[in-house]
Parts: sequence; structure tokens; C-alpha cells
Amino acid sequence: MSLDDPKIRQNSGRPIIRQLDETAINRIAAGEVVERPASAVKELVENALDAGATRVLVEVADGGKSLIRVTDDGCGMGADDLPLALSRHATSKIDGSDLLNIRSFGFRGEALPSLGAVGRLKITSRVAGEDAHEIRVSGGDVAPLRPAALSRGTVVELRDLFFATPARLKFMRSDRAEMQAITDVVKRLAMAEPGVGFTLKDVTEGERVILRAEAESGDLWDGLTGRLRGLIGRDFIDNAVRIEAEREGLRLMGYAALPTYSRGAAVAQFLFVNGRPVRDKQLIGALRAGYMDVLARDRHPAAALFLDCPPDRVDVNVHPAKAEVRFRDPGAVRALVVTALRQGLAQEGRRAASTVADGVLGAFRPEASGPRIYQMDRPSQASLIRARDWQAPAFEENALPWVPSARVEDSAPVPEATARPLGAARAQIHENYIIAQTDSGMVIVDAHAAHERLVYERLKRQMDDAGIARQALLIPEIVTLGSGADRLLEHAGDLAALGLVIEPFGPGTIAVRETPALLGAVAVEPLLRDILDQIDDLGGSEALRARLDAVLSRIACHGSVRTGRRMSAEEMNALLREMEATPKSGQCNHGRPTFVTLALSDIERLFGRT
Repeated sequence: MSLDDPKIRQNSGRPIIRQLDETAINRIAAGEVVERPASAVKELVENALDAGATRVLVEVADGGKSLIRVTDDGCGMGADDLPLALSRHATSKIDGSDLLNIRSFGFRGEALPSLGAVGRLKITSRVAGEDAHEIRVSGGDVAPLRPAALSRGTVVELRDLFFATPARLKFMRSDRAEMQAITDVVKRLAMAEPGVGFTLKDVTEGERVILRAEAESGDLWDGLTGRLRGLIGRDFIDNAVRIEAEREGLRLMGYAALPTYSRGAAVAQFLFVNGRPVRDKQLIGALRAGYMDVLARDRHPAAALFLDCPPDRVDVNVHPAKAEVRFRDPGAVRALVVTALRQGLAQEGRRAASTVADGVLGAFRPEASGPRIYQMDRPSQASLIRARDWQAPAFEENALPWVPSARVEDSAPVPEATARPLGAARAQIHENYIIAQTDSGMVIVDAHAAHERLVYERLKRQMDDAGIARQALLIPEIVTLGSGADRLLEHAGDLAALGLVIEPFGPGTIAVRETPALLGAVAVEPLLRDILDQIDDLGGSEALRARLDAVLSRIACHGSVRTGRRMSAEEMNALLREMEATPKSGQCNHGRPTFVTLALSDIERLFGRT
């Protein structure tokens, strides 16, 4: 008997190498490709889109655990294609010769065999001019092909997901949570394809439409705008800045919401690369950097951004779920996103989200409104003056003079000023809030917050124009960072531009010779480690710039108009004019709105005049 005989190896305690069967291989692969019902929906809808579908119907029961059915009107599959589609690594998307030239959603050929290995899968399909056929697979066992009835396209029906791997069912969340995940997947794919109609239904009990997006017509921008308005909401489009930029073969387009339209969590961030929805940490980091000095730390931007680049400059073959990508030049991508966002926000920076005014009006409205009271026609100005005089209190000759609670400007409105976006100042109340009149309503300005942003932007311009002053350390500080030292030295030029001068000092060690004077006495090692962490996590570091901006913001806060100071009419109007000319003046340094606009029609509605 040979020493390599399996029985001898087993008796000797040596592990035995076995060839897994096809069913076990598919179930293992399914663990990577199909994490939850939403993953199955994603794979099946992507197959429908790759097949050229113009309408996609997704039907789900019990959060996708008992049924997922995807119907499309694509090109379909023939009798010879259906059995092959259930084989691992069989695909019509690529020929395998160039994995860097992928222009389709799917390309691995793993989805259908993986789904068939862990659930009960039925595929019915028809190619134009041929008969329809159906094939079934349950737990990896494939049934013979048979004729079926279908007018066109493909219907993929998946029942009892994970019945073949019941341990996975224990990790499923509630039906409601799984349905929410499915909705998010369909929504993101619908954003990527505005020209395709999508319908998502919950057929657990009866039939309930969860999402419907009709195919959009028009040019690229019209279609995208209509689709985003329908899926994210009109408020998003009304309070977003159009982003369009191109450099070095990369193109970025989409919408980025105003800072005052931020969110408490990153639930409204939709990122796409060559039409593929992704959750890429480099793009998320670039998005955050674009909003760096206009959002508070606990707020998150809302955006829908589409990045197009040559297929050979991005690797989508990073993870089986294809949710992550790797760029050949991540620095160029980051620079494009950050620059485009900052320029877009700066151009529209004095706008404040309309939802801010809506919130103000909502706060004014009573909880329960009684029966509507109809008023007479508005009286004439002369009648109003006579009524005011008649109701005015009589003052005794020696009584104390009446002191108004607000500074009122008695001069007649200047038409040129009221036509300006922020209008003409009329009063200051509570020694902070400026009331301005416009042709169409009124504006309430937080003078301290507004002036804080103006001073901050002025300081940043001065720092950029004159450069960042450095302070040389009497004794260079030596910091040991191990393998991180080389990665940090790659960014030495960028750090020097911000006032931090570093140079190599032996293996894994860095010498810090100069630091930004604005920071004063700085703990060098923690600063370097923060910068290194950001480089490792996001591909670039904004830590040093963020610290410099924080110091400028603090200076601006202390140097701005203080609450409690009375301003003259000239000062108030000068502040309004500077706000109109200053980027990002619609929000303070912490992301809060600096002004609220109320339309005259809204004000009249508050008083029942409509």
C-alpha cells in the first residue's frame, strides 16, 4: 500500500485534499455573490439591463425570502443558451481576452448558477422568431429543458432563497428591512438607466406597488433630472447644484445638494462609475472633502454623481458583488470630484435650501386648523393709516417716550435695493436678525452667522494669495511611522504647500522641520498619524487643511459681528450686498443657514389672506 493512500494519510492525522463537487462550489460562490435577497435582485436586474430591456418588473414576496421574480423585455435566451447559462463562468458579456474593457453590468457568469445552488430557480425565455423554453434548477439539481409560453424577453423566478443552506436564513433581517434593501437596489439601478422603465411590487399579500419609474425621454440631462426628481424627490432637485466637469479623459456629471439640505446620515449619496452603482470609499471620501468647510461633522451631503472614464482606467473586477472599484489614477479622480463640487457650491453658495423656509412656515402653522375665516378685500393704504391712528395709544405729556423693540428704517423702500436677491434692510430685531424687504417677499438674516462666513472666506482668500506662513522648529521633530513613512513622503509636496515640511530620516522615520505658523504649538506625531490614516483610507489627506480652516473659522467667529450689537442701515445693507457677492454665504462655517427667504404669498397665507 502506498504512503499516499487516503486511508494511511487519514490514520496518520494528515489532512486530506479533496476535489469539491459542483454543487458545493456553487454554494460557496453564492455566499459571495448572494449575500441577501437584495443581492439576488441586483444580479437579476443587471442581467435584464445587459439584455437590452426597456422595461423591468420586479415582484417580491416576504422580503425576497420566498419569491423574487424579474420580468424583462430584453433579447431573451434560446434553447441552447439556457442550460449553458446555469454553468459557472458562462457569460455572453465578455470573451475573457480583456478584463479591463468591461462595458456591461455583469461579466463573471456566477449569478444564475449561484442562485440555483441555494434556491429554487426557474428561467423562462424567448428569442424573437423562436419558441419559448423553460429550465429549472433546485439546490443545484438541473431539470431537463422544456417548452413554455412567453411572448418576449425573460422571466427569472427565484423561490425559497437559501433553502439549500438553511444556516444563512438565520442571518436574514426582518421582511421589512430586506424589502427596504431591495428598494434601494432597484432605485440605484433605475437612476443609472433613466431610459428604462422600472416597477417594483410587493406580492406578499395581494399586490402593492413599492416603486414605479416610467422611462424618461429627452436628452441626457433631461432624462437624468426627471429620474432623480421622481426617485429622490423634487426637493432634492430644487435644492441641488448641477455638477458638470471634465479633465484628463474623466467626466463627472450629476447633482450635489446645497449644504443646508444636508442629512443626518449618508442615506442620500448615490455614486456611479460608468453607469454602475458603487459604494467606493475613495469617491465617498472625495464627496466629503468637497463639502469640507460647509458642513458640520455630524451632517452628511446629499448627491447623485455619475463618473465616466475609459474602461481600462478602472477595475471593476475587485469584488464578486462588483460594488467596489479600483482606479488606475485615484488622485485624478479625487481631484476632479473635489474641485467640481467646490466650484459648483461656490457658484451657488449664497443660496439657502428652500426646505429651510418650509420649516419656518411649518413652525408658524397651528397644529389643528379650525374652519376657514374669509376676510374682506384688502383695505386701502389710507384706511390702514386711519385705523392705525385710531387704535394708537394716547401718551401723556410727561410719559416716558415709546422705545421700539426693533430698529426701523423710516425711509421709503429703494426699488433698486429691493430688486436685489437679499433685498433692502428694513429693521434689526433682537440685536442680531436683519429683516430685509424684497420685491417678492422678505428675508430674515442671522447677522452673526452671515458675517462669520464672510470673514472666513476673506481669511481663506488672504491665506491662499499670500501663502501659508511657516515656523521653523528649533530642533526638528523625529517621528517613527514604520512603513507609513514612505506613503506620507509621497505627499510631501502637498504638505509643504500647507506649511508642513517633512523629509526622510532613516528607514521608517520622518523629520519634521517646519509647521504651519497658524497652528501655533502643534503635536506633530498625532497630526502626522491623522494625515496618514486619511491617506490610507481615502487616498488623500485633508486633515492638515481641515485644521488650518478650523483655526481660520475660529478667528472668523471671534472677529464677526457679535450678537447684541446694533447695526446702522448702511451696515446692514453693506452686509447684504457682500453676502450676495461671496461664495457659500448661504450657510455659516458650521453648515447652518444664514438667511431664510419667505415669499409674500406664503406670508399672506399665514394670515389667511389667500
